[in-house]
Amino acid sequence: MIKESIALLVDGSILTRDDARAAMLEIMNGEATPAQIASYITALRIRGETPDIIAGSAEAMRSKFTAVRAPETIVADTCGTGGDGAHTFNISTASAFVAAAAGVVIAKHGNRSVSSKCGSADVLTALGINIEATPEIMAGCLNEIGMAFLFAPSLHPAMKFAIGPRREIGIRSIFNILGPLSNPAGTRHGVLGVYNAALVPVLAEAAAALGAVHLFVVHGRDGLDEITTTAPTLVAEVKRGQVTQYELEPELLGIPRAHPSDLAGGDAQENAAIVRRIFDGEKGPRRDIVLLNAAAVIVAGQKAADLKTALALAGQAIDSGAARAKLEELSRMTKT
Repeated sequence: MIKESIALLVDGSILTRDDARAAMLEIMNGEATPAQIASYITALRIRGETPDIIAGSAEAMRSKFTAVRAPETIVADTCGTGGDGAHTFNISTASAFVAAAAGVVIAKHGNRSVSSKCGSADVLTALGINIEATPEIMAGCLNEIGMAFLFAPSLHPAMKFAIGPRREIGIRSIFNILGPLSNPAGTRHGVLGVYNAALVPVLAEAAAALGAVHLFVVHGRDGLDEITTTAPTLVAEVKRGQVTQYELEPELLGIPRAHPSDLAGGDAQENAAIVRRIFDGEKGPRRDIVLLNAAAVIVAGQKAADLKTALALAGQAIDSGAARAKLEELSRMTKT
C-alpha cells in the first residue's frame, strides 16, 4: 500500500484515512524499505498532512504500541510536538506535576531531547525519576499515585523501522505530530502543544476523529508549543467531537505579560533546578506559565469548570507542597 500511497501523493491526490492507516502499518510492521519510508513521509510533508491522514496514521501507531494499563477514570496528558526552537525550561513537564497534585491522573508521554537542549525525559532523569521503568511499574504509578511518565522509545518498539530514514532526510515529518496522539495509556484529555499555528485546527480535527473527549490544542503566537504568557495563544478546544477555535490572552486571567527571556531554560540540570524552585514556592513568570498550562489540564481533566477556578487550584497544589510531594512520590515508585 505504501507504494500506491506515494504514487497518489506525487500525483496530487488525497489519501483517505484507510490509505494512511495501511501505509503506516506497512512501516510499523517492517514491510516498507527505507527508501519507501523516506519518500512517503517527504511526499506527505509536501502535500500537507490532513486530519484524515493524521488520524489513520495514529491508529496504526496505536495498534503497535505497548499499552500501559490505566485506571478506570479520566487520564490526561500534557504533551507537545516540540520543535519550537525556543529553548524554554520544561513547562509542560512541570505543569503535569501540578495538575496531578490537583487531582488529575496524568500519563505524561515524552522523549529525550531532539531539537531542544532538554526534553521531558532528560529533565525527569535529572529530577531523580527512572524514565525506563517497566510498563507494569508505570501502571502501578498511575493507579497508586495518579501520575506516570511514559517513555516513548520503550513503548513504541515499531518506531525503530523509521529511525534511519527520519534521521537521514533530516526534516520534520508526520512522526513529529503523531507522538502526542499515540499515548500508550489511551489518554483522551489534556493539552497538546504544536510548533506551527497552521497545525492547530488540523490536529484538533484529527484528535476529535480519534475520540478525544476534552483536549486543548495550543500554539503560542510567540512560537511556543505551550499556552504562553508572552503573547496570545491560539487554541482549538476539542470537546466531545466539537472543535472551537479562539485566542487566549493571559492578562484576561490576571496573569501579567512576560518576556521570552523570562522563560529561558538550559540543560537538564538547570531545568531541574528551575522546576524545584517553582515547586518550592518561587514566584514570577516561570510559576505563572506553569500555573496557566496546569490550569488547562485541570479543566480538561474535569477537576474545574473554567480556567480561573483551575488557576486557583494549581496555585494551591504548589503552595501546599503537593506538587513537590508528587515529584518525590514518582521518583520513589520508579526506583522500586
